[in-house]
Amino acid sequence: MRIETTLILLFSIATAVALAVRAVRFPYTVALVLVGLALGSLGLVPAPHLTKDLLFAVFLPGLLFEASFNINAREFWASRLTVGALAVPGVVAAIALTALLVTGMMTGFALDRDFTWRHGMVFGALIAATDPIAVVALFKQMHVGHRLTALVEAESLLNDGTSVVFFTLILAYVGGESPTPGSLSLQFLYIVGGGLVIGALLAALATHITARIDDPVIEIALTVIAAYGSFALAEEVHCSGVIATVTAGMLCGTFGRERAMTAPTRLAVATFWDYLAFALNSFVFLLIGFEVELPALAVWAPVIGVAWLGALVGRFGVVFLVTAALRGTRERVPSPWVAVLTWGGLRGALSMVLALSLPADFPHRSQLIAMTYGVVLLSLVLQGLSMPWLIRRLKVGHSEPVDIAVAEVTSRA
Repeated sequence: MRIETTLILLFSIATAVALAVRAVRFPYTVALVLVGLALGSLGLVPAPHLTKDLLFAVFLPGLLFEASFNINAREFWASRLTVGALAVPGVVAAIALTALLVTGMMTGFALDRDFTWRHGMVFGALIAATDPIAVVALFKQMHVGHRLTALVEAESLLNDGTSVVFFTLILAYVGGESPTPGSLSLQFLYIVGGGLVIGALLAALATHITARIDDPVIEIALTVIAAYGSFALAEEVHCSGVIATVTAGMLCGTFGRERAMTAPTRLAVATFWDYLAFALNSFVFLLIGFEVELPALAVWAPVIGVAWLGALVGRFGVVFLVTAALRGTRERVPSPWVAVLTWGGLRGALSMVLALSLPADFPHRSQLIAMTYGVVLLSLVLQGLSMPWLIRRLKVGHSEPVDIAVAEVTSRA
């Protein structure tokens, strides 16, 4: 089947799923994963593989830019300490805690005595990034407060970038490099700082040009250049493309949209990015389902269970410590939010493609890939489907979900 025919077929399937789940109050993204699992198992659709090149070149820049473009800057600033703590030291702590827990359980339950802390650190880095798409959609539909919604989304955007950086550094260390703490710190600052600078420069350039014209088509094109150009340029000079695109999106959304665009242009830009996010998310979650092979994962079921439990407990530990540390500040986080932030830390496509990027001769590679895929699947299906119950139970939201499919399509409008 030709690639264009395959893409049209996949998008038709995604649209059919969106229409179907409207009537049954089922999360759209979870439904896409399940449909992808079913179709992949039957071999009915020759879907492309979800590779790192595909994710980084096509999907990730657009999704990151759209999300950061629509983040409320004031709400982000109001939670800057919490977001920063969860996305930087929190990611480091999550990696370490997950590695400690998973390695200990592997040995304690006699599942794999050859699974060392080095493998645990790599696994912890693989699943450190969270994917809040389904959760944020539920938040909006159930009228969860703006601050909690912004906190979940902003943390995910930043920890996407920092988790990729830490994964790269950990993989180099485990692979035999012996960097000093000073050199690691400098490398981290270069990767993150370079991404910040590149994203800011492209956002400033796009905003400068936008302020001098009034043509919605050209201004949409400038946002696309800022999104994909910042990512590609940062990756080209070995900086963080994720950080670059998030920076560009936040600056274009805060300054470019409010100060340089007319009202009709703002509407046109918002409509374009809403549609693009829907299309990209549709493909990504379908491909996640296609990529997972249930019979292969079944072989690793006990290991995957340990991995998911370790990741979940590690996430809880980090969220608890960060919120406890901020209890006496203006950013105090209510106790019910700890459970929501923990259970809402779903994993997604980024973890999967990072696992696939492991060197072919890396020890325990097949097991690490299976563990990562299993954790992604369990978090999306088990945690994603139970989030409405948890929100109602903790009384974080104010109403029952009515149309989850529509909420997910417009979750970042």
